[in-house]
Amino acid sequence: MNWKKLLCEKRRRGYSTSAVSADPRNEFQKDYHRIIGSASFRRLQDKTQVFPLDRGDFVRTRLTHSLEVSSFAKSLGQMIFRNIIRYREDSGLEEADIEKICSVLECAGLIHDIGNPPFGHFGEDYVRDWFRRNLPQMEYNGKKLNELLTPQMMGDLCNFEGNAQALRLLTKLHFLVDENGMNLTYPLLNTIIKYPVSSTGINKKSGNIKDKKMGYYYADKEIFEDIVSSTGAVDCRHPLAFILEAADDIAYKTADIEDAVKKGFITYPLLLSELRNTYAERCADDGEREEYSRAVEKLESYYSHALENGVSSPEQNAVQRWMIYVQGVLLKCAAFGFTSNYSDIMQGTFPKEILAVSHGNALAYALGDMAYRFVFRSKEIYKLEVAAGEIYEFLLSKFVRAAVLYDTGFESSAIEQRVMRFISENYIRAYRVNSQGKTETEKLYLRLMLVTDYICGMTDGYARKLYRELSGIE
Repeated sequence: MNWKKLLCEKRRRGYSTSAVSADPRNEFQKDYHRIIGSASFRRLQDKTQVFPLDRGDFVRTRLTHSLEVSSFAKSLGQMIFRNIIRYREDSGLEEADIEKICSVLECAGLIHDIGNPPFGHFGEDYVRDWFRRNLPQMEYNGKKLNELLTPQMMGDLCNFEGNAQALRLLTKLHFLVDENGMNLTYPLLNTIIKYPVSSTGINKKSGNIKDKKMGYYYADKEIFEDIVSSTGAVDCRHPLAFILEAADDIAYKTADIEDAVKKGFITYPLLLSELRNTYAERCADDGEREEYSRAVEKLESYYSHALENGVSSPEQNAVQRWMIYVQGVLLKCAAFGFTSNYSDIMQGTFPKEILAVSHGNALAYALGDMAYRFVFRSKEIYKLEVAAGEIYEFLLSKFVRAAVLYDTGFESSAIEQRVMRFISENYIRAYRVNSQGKTETEKLYLRLMLVTDYICGMTDGYARKLYRELSGIE
């Protein structure tokens, strides 16, 4: 791969440049304004990051998380590529490319979660589980749905993925001018494709991170192939996808712990004890051990400093200060992980996360594991997820059953006809455009996708409100 192609300025729909010739922005900076002005981006303010249906105003939402990822990704881009130019690691990379790269990363951070459904990662899990349970039980024209749909169509639904939904939303569903969605640049779209495989290409045992999940649906195969052939990132990740992934990891791993301490899931003594006694042995070498030990000492020093200065909440103050320190450490480590593996990344053969091959690996693992053990597996979160599950079960059951017979020669019930009227006209229009000339099986698949499109576009508040209204709850 080379940066001339990786930073190509292609969009799905071209446009005349004569009217904007005086515009000093590069193409990727123009993407930024398209994104922040979009309704899809604004909806992230009412989508869960960790705590579904939470009424507090401190914890992160998808919007605040995306802003943090955007900031970290841009910073990483500056750190990494200035070093690459300084040490002449790539003769094809120019100083002017750094601004473009940072613009791509800044935008990618804003949209990396834009396809996620309501109620956090639990929502993704519930959609997958619902289709696995129900598709073999449902019929269309006398046949079970799982017998009608192709393996990839089944895989798309049963392995539903927010990453793939983001590509779909940005290229088709954000229907303003035409069927090309936001019409963003291909390098930006390629950067958010963390897993450049289809649902039938998922292989969690391959040893390559790119095969872990799917990155595009059968319905979006054409645009995916156009993107990767244009950038040159065929059968591998775009190099900037590694940086976006690291920025995402740093943002959520530090934020989850900070939010957990603020809400009382984790105390300062527990955090310090776990860091001292549970994770230090994960350090792979002296360099990683030194980085880890220094981080633990920093946490203790921040707490002592807060006590000495009479801070009203010394534990929370120490953790908040420590999180800023840890973010800086992990950013430095991620930059090293990328630059030290630059050749393999550019050849498309690097199989891991860049944080995993750095001195920050043990520290990053500790943060993620503590959040999982003390927050995600807590009774409080389980209660919120059970409530969210009731909403998903109701909405998926209502809309999927109505969608199966929609736009066919078969008569649906009066209720099913009314249910379909709730779906956004933009999504209906996108369905009609993309279903033209398709087979009956493909149309059935697209109708099922129409439901996931609609539900993924909902905010937490709208999903809850619609559930209550349609189920007759006051």
